[in-house]
Amino acid sequence: TAARLAAEQEVENLSGLSPNPEKDIFVVRENRTTCLMAEFAAKFIVPYDVWASNYVDLITEQADIPLSRGAEMKGKCGTNESELELSWLDQAYTLKLSFLKEGHNTSRGPEASWRLSRIQFTYDTSERTYFKDAVSPGKHTASSHRLSALVTPAGRSYECQAQQTISLVSSDHQKSVQLLLSEVRIQPFDIPADFVFSEEHKCPVDQREQLEETLPLILGLILGLVIVITLGIYHIHHKLTASQVQIPRDRSQYKHMG
Repeated sequence: TAARLAAEQEVENLSGLSPNPEKDIFVVRENRTTCLMAEFAAKFIVPYDVWASNYVDLITEQADIPLSRGAEMKGKCGTNESELELSWLDQAYTLKLSFLKEGHNTSRGPEASWRLSRIQFTYDTSERTYFKDAVSPGKHTASSHRLSALVTPAGRSYECQAQQTISLVSSDHQKSVQLLLSEVRIQPFDIPADFVFSEEHKCPVDQREQLEETLPLILGLILGLVIVITLGIYHIHHKLTASQVQIPRDRSQYKHMG
């Protein structure tokens, strides 16, 4: 059964299709149907110890590790749980993203949503591309703690162009590893058609930026409408005033009457 399921599952790294060299695209398919899609740019900021010049004291350096375009991938889909696992540079680095779909009661009745529930990042400080002269080199794991990120209504995809920072706690002396995500579009459940995202659910930052872009236009339209209405009222008032009979206020002007 396991062999049959493995044969029916396909994983594809489509990062080469992105015009942005920092953005990666991953697809998981089961039974010839897309069940998970993820597009994003990712980078990890990892602190590590090196010896100071006196070889007595320790100082902290910082490694900036981007997600490689040639990453190997695994994935699995489920009704309520899905997972995407990526590894690169001979598995010196591994990123595992876990997603959870759950229902909850609201004032409008029962509703469902999905979220990114766990992140696990494994890195090897003996790898020399990003780590230089690390003290006590070896493998470490950085994980999220009670994560609830990318919360999205069920049946929709999550989209966020703005950069987001997620903190992970490392097994390396409890150091804090930062995961920087940007240009994100993810859907781990309920994909309507092969390679097709559902309607997007924008993150609050993108919604605010969109409002900031459209607000000046809306205010300009309102101001223009107010000016047009004011001019219209003035024109109507002027016509009504001009058509009325002007009664002289000076009594001497009545001499010719009668």
